[in-house]
Amino acid sequence: MIFSKKKIVIVTATRADYGKLKSIILKIQKNKKFNTKIFVTGMHNLDLYGKTVIELKKDNIKNLHIYKNQSSRDSMNQILINTIQGFSKFLSKENPDLVIVHGDRIEPLACAISALLSKTKIAHIEGGEVSGTIDEILRHAISKLSHTHFVSNTIAKKRLIQMGENKKNIF
Repeated sequence: MIFSKKKIVIVTATRADYGKLKSIILKIQKNKKFNTKIFVTGMHNLDLYGKTVIELKKDNIKNLHIYKNQSSRDSMNQILINTIQGFSKFLSKENPDLVIVHGDRIEPLACAISALLSKTKIAHIEGGEVSGTIDEILRHAISKLSHTHFVSNTIAKKRLIQMGENKKNIF
């Protein structure tokens, strides 16, 4: 029997989300059943925020695809447009089975939009949480675009169910 590796793309845009994704990335990259690519964008690539893509390299994260989606002068609208354009091209080339996004920023929203429109499954980490800021709206939008949800607590799970998400897809 011939076994085909599943292709997984993990999106990271900030030091904060990378801190939560690092252990997942390392674990998946060790598993021989998966072929993973890491789409590195956002603040990771800006000198203003410490060029934190260096941390991923130091941690020996493999298969990095570095995409500069912004300058320090770009508006949120321009960042959204740039990220959708770049990630859409990346998806066309890679054709993954799954895209994993985290949180509530403009980059995971852009990547979730691109993945949904290219008929790629999306897993969202930390959906269903509230903050009372624009982040909450972005987070809920990402959740609605996603197929699978990994929540941090039962309250977030209940909130996703209230939003109409299938409880069988919430972990």
